[in-house]
Formats: sequence, structure tokens, C-alpha cells
Amino acid sequence: MSKLALLGGPKAVQTPPGDIFTWPIITKEDEEAVLEVLRGGKMSGTDITKQFEKEFAEWQGVKYALAHNNGTSALLGAMYGCGVGVGDEIICPSVTYWASAAPVYDLGGTVVFADIDPKSLCIDPKDIEHRITKRTKAIVVVHYLGHPADMDPIMEIANRHGIKVIEDVSHAQGGLYKGRKLGTIGHVGAMSLMSGKSFAIGEAGMLVTNDREIYERAVALGHYERYHESEIETEYLKPYAGLPLGGYKNRIHQMSSAVGRVQLKYYDERCAEIRKAMNYFWDLLEGVPGLEAHRTPPHDPNTNMAGWYAARGIYHPEELGGLSVGRFAAAVRAEGAPCGAGANKPLHLHPLFNTADVYGHGKPTRIANSDRDLRQPKGSLPVSENSPNTLYSIPWFKKFYPQIIEEYAMAFRKVAENYKDLLPGDKKDDSNLGGYHFYQHSS
Repeated sequence: MSKLALLGGPKAVQTPPGDIFTWPIITKEDEEAVLEVLRGGKMSGTDITKQFEKEFAEWQGVKYALAHNNGTSALLGAMYGCGVGVGDEIICPSVTYWASAAPVYDLGGTVVFADIDPKSLCIDPKDIEHRITKRTKAIVVVHYLGHPADMDPIMEIANRHGIKVIEDVSHAQGGLYKGRKLGTIGHVGAMSLMSGKSFAIGEAGMLVTNDREIYERAVALGHYERYHESEIETEYLKPYAGLPLGGYKNRIHQMSSAVGRVQLKYYDERCAEIRKAMNYFWDLLEGVPGLEAHRTPPHDPNTNMAGWYAARGIYHPEELGGLSVGRFAAAVRAEGAPCGAGANKPLHLHPLFNTADVYGHGKPTRIANSDRDLRQPKGSLPVSENSPNTLYSIPWFKKFYPQIIEEYAMAFRKVAENYKDLLPGDKKDDSNLGGYHFYQHSS
């Protein structure tokens, strides 16, 4: 194998990528749908949105779908729908985007973080039950980077304790767990549909559930135009109809709804091609030291990664002479392939969840309405805290172009198999890998 590009050799990636990374796929049909909204002056209406919700609910296999202006609002609606309020607690993985947890502050609640499973990178079912207290109202399960969490044991724990499960499907829209669509296994699902996701329609979010009360509470919180006494079945909500209980206006923009209706038609087939491409990439790297695939079993039709999202691999430095993931990623980039070290930093160590007094309580918001100090110091969630040093990004292919994929896979293989050449220059500065918004470390 030729000399590493970082050390003066030729790059592994030589072919221009073309549209293999282009996403979302926007066609004339999407454009015409948006223009129809603009020409009709329907930007702030709900007629197109209600059609989108109906189609999305049918696709998801649920009774109710409620579109939101973004995924954060949908998660807030899900928390409120589950009855989270002042002094209540949710349990959430520490390695996730902040919107999985931070909205609980708006409701006067707080979060207890759980550790993640080192293989799935999702919340570890074995680290949940001992965190449940009389104040626990919900478990937030994040299907992280598209990988389904292990829902069966989580639901068993939740049902036994009488608490709700919120599925954050922002990374995994349309994914399957044992034949069941993600977002339909817990009591409510919420997800982002922003332009960087695999289901990408602009700034948008969606809440899905089979529970009428959860749905109506989410409506009551931030959808005043839907909140009519004649349409509400939950009796205690009826006297307040007409104004949003939370003072929020979480309505989706109808241009996003219009794009969503078009994207939904083609989403499953496009995801199938993404999975074919991504699994081919990992198949090419099977058995390469130091590199472990983060994926579901590739030939299992009942469990999958949908359209993937922010794809990562799991790094084992001990198999590569202790080579740091930062040095590894820099060498892969030199070969012409995108590769960043780390992923989401653990939330439990961020000042927002330790010292920030957001609302002027005179004490950190995390403990303002709690009967104990539930902050979690460094060392309390070891797998989460080590994850930035054991993860690296891989190309997120949207098309199955074998020759191009082979070149990108060769970049990773070439670096791993020549790791000894990289050891002398390895500064092992992996102290600040990852970020809170998937920013990549530059070294």
C-alpha cells in the first residue's frame, strides 16, 4: 500500500464525488409545492400542514401527528404531553443534542442523565432503573446517529414504574426496531425535520403518538389555532381553549409542510439506497484493526438505520498502537475523505446543567426545583465521557456509487493499516474532541 498522504504520499480518494453527498434531493416537484404555498399566500395557514400530518401519521402507523416549527418544540410538546412539570425529572442520555434534555427547564423540571451503551451509543437500559425516583415522569430515549435504542427492556422498566417514554427520533426518522417503526414504541415520539437530517424539509419538527391526551396537551401548549373546545376530548383542558397554555406559538411554516409531503413520497426508497451505500462502505472495512462499524445487522430487514445521520465509527486505539483518534482522523482527511474526531460532548459536564441560573432562581436551574442536588460530576458517566475519544465521523453517502465508495473506504483502511507511520508525530491531544453541535475537531 502506498505512503500515507499526510506524510507525502498520493491520496486514496481521486474521483470527484459528484452528487454522492447531495442532500436533501430537491426536484421540480418540491419547488412547485413551495411556489403553490407562496402564490396562494398560505405561508401561515394550516390546511397543507394538516394534509402533511395525516400522511405522516399513516406512514408512521399512528393515530396522531402534530407538526411543529422545529424538533426542539416537538420535544417540549412531548414532555408537556407526558405531564412533566415543576419539580419533575426526566431521564435522558448524556450523549445527545441538547434539545433532548434542555426543554425540560421551560416546564420547571430537571434532567437526570444516564450513561450510553458503548456499541449502540444509545441510552444504556442497565443504567436507567436505579435513577428512577418518585419525581421521575419520563425517560427520553434518543436513537442516536440513527441506531435504534434497545426499546424492549426500556419499555419494561417504564411500564413497571408507571412512567412515560419519549422517543427522540431526530436522527432516525423511519427506522425500525424489531419490525416496529421508531417513534411508535414509546408513549410519544418527537423529531426534528430540519435540513441536515435524513428526513429533511427545512426548519420543522413532528410529534407522533397514539395517546389522545398526550396529543391534546401538546396542542394546548403551543398550537392556539387548533385549540378549540369543540375539538378537545380531554375534559380538564376544555375551559382554557382558545389561548396556548404555554404561551408558545409552535406552528410549522407551510412551505416546510409542502416540501414534507413531497419528500415523504420518496423517502423510503432514498433511505434504502443510503443504507445500501453505507453498509457497502462498512463491508469493505470488515476486519480492519481499530475500526468498528456503528450499524445495525446489515441483513436484518426488521431493524435498520433508516437514512442514517451524522454517521460515525467506533475507534479502538489499543488495536493501533494507541494512536489517538485525532491523529487518525487527520490522516484520513489528508487522504481526501471527510473524517472528524468525536461526536456530541456529554451534556452532564456542560455549565448549563451545572452552574447556569437561567431564570433567576438564585441557584442553578438544574436544582432550582429539586429536593436534592442531582448534578453529575466528571467521572459519573464513564462511557459517555470517553465517547469523544472513541468516535470518528465517516462519509455519509446518499447514492450507491461503488467505485467512489471504495476509494473512501480505502482512505480509512490505508490509514489504519499504516498506523505505525503515524505514531512518531502523534501529540495525543484529544482533550477537546467533538462538540455540542457536531462541529468537527480540526487537528
